[in-house]
Amino acid sequence: MKRGGPHARPAIFFEKAGMMDLRNVAIIAHVDHGKTTLVDEMLKQSGIYRENEATTERAMDSNDLERERGITILAKATSVVWNGTRINIVDTPGHADFGGEVERILSMVDGVVLLVDAAEGPMPQTKFVTAKALALGLKPIVVINKVDKPDGEPDEAHDKVFDLFANLDASDEQLDFPMLYASGRAGWADKELDGPRENLNDLFEVIVNHVPAPAQIAHRDEPFRMLATTLGGDAFLGRILTGRVESGTAKAGDMIKAIGINGEPVENFRITKVLAYRGLDQVGIDLAEAGDIVSIAGMTKATVADTLCDKSVNEPIPAQPIDPPTITVTFGINTSPLAGRDGDKVQSRVIRARLMKEAESNVAIRVGDTPGGEAFEVAGRGELQMGVLIENMRREGFELSISRPQVLYRDIDGKRHEPIEEATIDVDDEFSGAVIEKLTQRKGEVVEMRPGGVGKTRIVAHVPSRGLIGYHGQFLTDTRGTGVINRVFHEWAPYKGAIEGRRAGVLISMEAGASVPYAIFNLEDRGKFFIGAQEQVYQGMIIGEHNRPNDLDVNPLKGKKLSNVRASGKDDAVTLTTPVRMSLEEAIAYIDTDELVEVTPNNIRLRKRHLDPIERKRAAKKIED
Repeated sequence: MKRGGPHARPAIFFEKAGMMDLRNVAIIAHVDHGKTTLVDEMLKQSGIYRENEATTERAMDSNDLERERGITILAKATSVVWNGTRINIVDTPGHADFGGEVERILSMVDGVVLLVDAAEGPMPQTKFVTAKALALGLKPIVVINKVDKPDGEPDEAHDKVFDLFANLDASDEQLDFPMLYASGRAGWADKELDGPRENLNDLFEVIVNHVPAPAQIAHRDEPFRMLATTLGGDAFLGRILTGRVESGTAKAGDMIKAIGINGEPVENFRITKVLAYRGLDQVGIDLAEAGDIVSIAGMTKATVADTLCDKSVNEPIPAQPIDPPTITVTFGINTSPLAGRDGDKVQSRVIRARLMKEAESNVAIRVGDTPGGEAFEVAGRGELQMGVLIENMRREGFELSISRPQVLYRDIDGKRHEPIEEATIDVDDEFSGAVIEKLTQRKGEVVEMRPGGVGKTRIVAHVPSRGLIGYHGQFLTDTRGTGVINRVFHEWAPYKGAIEGRRAGVLISMEAGASVPYAIFNLEDRGKFFIGAQEQVYQGMIIGEHNRPNDLDVNPLKGKKLSNVRASGKDDAVTLTTPVRMSLEEAIAYIDTDELVEVTPNNIRLRKRHLDPIERKRAAKKIED
């Protein structure tokens, strides 16, 4: 197939009204099973790019963090035209921490393309997203991807998908799914495993023939209604809400209103522009028609889950319920002696405004104030989601103090219940014993253990969410970096009792200034250090891990005494052990309840909540009493 296309168009241009044959489809899969790469190829083969146009690998992962981590964080839409049919394609996140994006986006489509790795088969997030899609009655198309991998077993992957659908109570119609074999990176998908392997024509054909046209098209003559599913912004247009038009039509200049989830009025406003996805761009169109996925600008208050509608409509469109948050993290102002040196956004009101803006567009996050107003409780789905939010904020110039994540409990029938996650773990056989031992210590229950390939074991365990906080670093150590762990929310269960925390104490600086090599060298027998020579430290800052259970105050500034026998210049000759450098997520998971992570644009530091040693002792005594 020729991969050329029309000349590049500006980001916003106007398209004449007129509905062509339409399909709305989402691509869902586990992390790193090839969703975004496959969408790249669909864009190329449908003629979106010019013949000589430079293209970007994983074009749909436009966020810097998405490119760095190789994951999709934000749901994004695009649109291609194949043989006269417009196909709106939504590339959704695969990680359960960003499930709020997945749930909203599935309400906008009529079918799903389920991508499964030929070697790994269905994985936890496959189960998570597929359960949501099947519950909505969406008809799946199964694509066994990466069949050209040496360890690929496409037939076994197909059997596992069928079993997964059956376990999720799929209907007979959903179980009768079409299947294709593909290599997204190579740009082909065939109905037969030994097909020609030339292009994605079979995939386009199956989407057009298997996914129904939007039922909303039949309601074109009714009053306008649209459920807002994602919120965006534009420097010129302001607030933009995206969703699928459920009925009627709308155009720029129309006066409409927004009503809340319970039917309460939110605001009346005039539509300033209607946008739709055409390729990778959002372009201005004359008319939004029933069934299409469009974006509307002009509102100032309306947000996700609100219904945008004609003034004659009073009943809101039911919004898809969102799974509740399972952990909470405290975001506070940076109160360390080094505050304000890196970032320019340090005030609590600025931090609060940023968090409220995040909660507005990300329905999986909730923000609450704490007494005193200096810190904010942020509840979300998991450590990764929190890590991404914090990383984005530090890149924007914020300085923060972050607490250890705490699990949210729920009172059910008078008993305290906690969130339980299903962890699916692939490890070399020799490490399975160590992994099971650690999971048991963290109140985990192994529910399945079976061979996972040559020399590998797959372990499925149900573990309390609080038991998995901080476990990933220990897991990598136990498996020498070769293990893979995936987790997804499973259920609420009665509280399983206390879990032993970090066993080691920490080394705490008792002075402020630049660390001295000689001092660190002489303290190395006390534990491992998180800092090197000539780094700024302050009283109460955590500079290392003690090799005993208790915390220890040390002086990293103590130089060698001068004498007439040896010169102080000999300090330079000491050789220090390479310090341990933690990532943001590792640092947040490592700290204890009386500790904080100081996050700035250029530094991640660990510190005690109370910097003064006397205040620390008082606080500890209060807890004991």
